[in-house]
Amino acid sequence: MDEATAVRLEPHEIALLRGGPRAAVTVAVVALHLRGAVESGRPGTLRREVSPEQTDPPPHRHPLEKAIRVGLYRPAGIRELLDRAVVRKALSRMRAELAGAGLLRLVRLSPTRAARRYVADLRRNTPMPQDRAGLAEEDILLAIALHGDPALTALVPAFTGEAGLIGRGAVADEGLFPFGRHEFLRRRADHPDDGASHGFDGGADHTGHFADHFGGGLGCGGGGGGGSD
Repeated sequence: MDEATAVRLEPHEIALLRGGPRAAVTVAVVALHLRGAVESGRPGTLRREVSPEQTDPPPHRHPLEKAIRVGLYRPAGIRELLDRAVVRKALSRMRAELAGAGLLRLVRLSPTRAARRYVADLRRNTPMPQDRAGLAEEDILLAIALHGDPALTALVPAFTGEAGLIGRGAVADEGLFPFGRHEFLRRRADHPDDGASHGFDGGADHTGHFADHFGGGLGCGGGGGGGSD
């Protein structure tokens, strides 16, 4: 590892470098779910649980997680959540910090060569677990940050399906759930290609061009945790 990657990265940041904003948000969502702070709502939606805020320590352990808790002031699909202002601001701060560490080019919104090498090496040295038995929360978050959708379906299958974390067919994201319908249809009309999954993946399952991720605010799924599904 060179000096550009000497800083220790959180799973949310690794996910952002590998798969873009959606991957980072998915890691945060699943982390909160595993701590009892976020659950699935109606098909394809997320909702926050109220009671964990009274716990010590609070359920959010990363600024992006806190932003998601705030952003879920009402249930939302993953794509609608990505579009909420507090989440966008948290992602912008993450990008600025990664740029300061030499891992992201802010002009092109793409990872540097050092970042690509770092993520590829980490992924190569971190095989995807087949199940979550015996894994700590940090290990599961890292696995999903690195491996995306396959790790989501292996490690948190029920929540992934109920919350619509992967794929383009989530009920809320297709305008079939009232909270996100009008905004989704407006964005779909303005940007017919919105929602495509792109990004540097550091391994065999490339999903497109990383710069498109950061410009469009969408990525492939990522995230996990050590609690019950």
